[in-house]
Amino acid sequence: MSLERVSEICLGLPEAERELSGGHGVFKVRKRTFAYYLDDHHGDGIVGVVFKTPANEGLIEASPERFYMPSYIGHRGWVGLRLDAGPVDWTEVADFIADSYLAVAPKRLAAQLG
Repeated sequence: MSLERVSEICLGLPEAERELSGGHGVFKVRKRTFAYYLDDHHGDGIVGVVFKTPANEGLIEASPERFYMPSYIGHRGWVGLRLDAGPVDWTEVADFIADSYLAVAPKRLAAQLG
């Protein structure tokens, strides 16, 4: 269910594409990744959406029960939001994904979001 919802949000963005690999999804715009859906990535037991944000460490410190540092990419400005730790605010998820998209999308495509 979560993969479908994350896919719906991501694929609603201009020129967004999805690649599936096992239970994971990678979302890109013009070959640049802006989000991941991860389900038990490397056996961590977490179902989450991962996005790019300059506030990654601040989010984790403020709410460690919801946010986590994803393996391999966390140190490069990415943060994970758990989708398996209680009710999910899908508006919040969509906002984080849109911000991540804006960080990597070409200006012409980013401008289409208003």
